[in-house]
Amino acid sequence: MQYLLDTDWAIQTLKGSNAVFERVQELEPIGVAISAVTVAEIYDGVFGSVNRELDEQQLRAFLSGREVLPFDAEAAQIFGRQRRRLRSLGLSIGDMDLLIGATAIHHDLTVLTNNVRHFERIEGIAIESV
Repeated sequence: MQYLLDTDWAIQTLKGSNAVFERVQELEPIGVAISAVTVAEIYDGVFGSVNRELDEQQLRAFLSGREVLPFDAEAAQIFGRQRRRLRSLGLSIGDMDLLIGATAIHHDLTVLTNNVRHFERIEGIAIESV
């Protein structure tokens, strides 16, 4: 496993047929995981959707066979350290992005995201965007 999907890339991959979808397809043989935090964010959208059943089916199919990484104690420590560092610098990013970033750092993965502005504030993280 070498990559971790951020929520924006996961949603674009679910929709298919764009540069993000194509890049994920290229990286699949190398290994692309998804964070449980990203799954939670997507489920939030699914449960608010007018096409809930269809969207939930598509999400389950997307997750089938894909490694879903939990947010564990080691990632929590990274989250706490990074959040404190950002606050001391007068910076912030959304907690969900920081949870995903901490998961990526813990597993030594590159985050696939187009939300570079937030993720680049996380010290020691690798990012790829299109």
